[in-house]
Amino acid sequence: MPYPDDPQDPQTPPDPEREGRHVPGELASPEPASPEVTPEENKAVETVPPPPPPPVAPPPKKDDEDKDDEEEGMARMSFLEHLEELRTRLIRAVLGLVVAFFICMAFMNQMWDAVRQPAIVALKSLGYPPELAALTPMEGISIVWMRVPLLASLFLASPWVLYQVWAFIAPGLYKRERRFAAPFILTTAGLFILGGVFAYFVALRLGLFFLLKIGKDAGIHPYLSADSYMDLFVNVILGVALIFELPVLVFFLTLLRIVTPKFLMQHSRYAILGITVLAAFVTPTPDAVNMTLVATPMIVLYFLGVFASFLLVLRREGRAFPWGKVIRPALLIVAILAAVIAVMMFGFHYHWVGKWPFFVR
Repeated sequence: MPYPDDPQDPQTPPDPEREGRHVPGELASPEPASPEVTPEENKAVETVPPPPPPPVAPPPKKDDEDKDDEEEGMARMSFLEHLEELRTRLIRAVLGLVVAFFICMAFMNQMWDAVRQPAIVALKSLGYPPELAALTPMEGISIVWMRVPLLASLFLASPWVLYQVWAFIAPGLYKRERRFAAPFILTTAGLFILGGVFAYFVALRLGLFFLLKIGKDAGIHPYLSADSYMDLFVNVILGVALIFELPVLVFFLTLLRIVTPKFLMQHSRYAILGITVLAAFVTPTPDAVNMTLVATPMIVLYFLGVFASFLLVLRREGRAFPWGKVIRPALLIVAILAAVIAVMMFGFHYHWVGKWPFFVR
């Protein structure tokens, strides 16, 4: 039976005086009793959240990818290596022109018939004999055997020559910019050929008719030399064909970060003035009608180049162009124009002709 003073007796209340001092007969505890922990503190300790995991490294940004491309960047070539590359590309371009020249020589008579056709049509329409005169014995050989095949070979070999141009400048471009190889070759060659076609069917024919008609009204009988006509033909065809490369020039200036679409639009009035002056030099006639006829497609091509530059800038910034908002109004405009032309043809008996104004009653 336990004593009343026994501290192990659960019925005996604790003596506050005995707490904190050694009582004889009791074993001294090796270390002091730990303070009591309340349930609230225990719960707080249990609910402490674990430390957060280390942050995950973000994926590389587009700028980092661009920097990686820039680090791959341009091929390191010395000055002599650049000269050697230029020499190789020039030789290959000339060889392509030589091959195209011999191919065109097989069809030189047919091509000469096509070259002299605008003059023949203009002379017939004004009631003159459809003839071109040779003032020297060498004109026939130099024109039919040399100049006509050479001019045709320029258009035939233009994709190959432009490929050599791209291959020369490609080492100076970044990896992401070299993807424009095929669009560059196709677009540049296509615009060059399209410019020659426009000059042949529109600019040259209208210019010849206008010039010969002025002479007829003044009592001047035309006597066309084959050599002078060929000079005019080459100047107009090549001049307009080169001018049609304007969108490619604008796009490349933007690609090389020399200009921006905003800069081009802000200074578009100066571009239009320059195009008009250039059209005055290319057009074979001094009148404003033919000059405007040549300048109008050039201005349209300029703004097409600005639009292509804008698409390039959007791609650099990772944005998309809202094609849906543009295509629907464009299709609506085309439908309205088609309806107007149909009404004029079937209601008012208009029809198409092969010369200006092309759509007559």
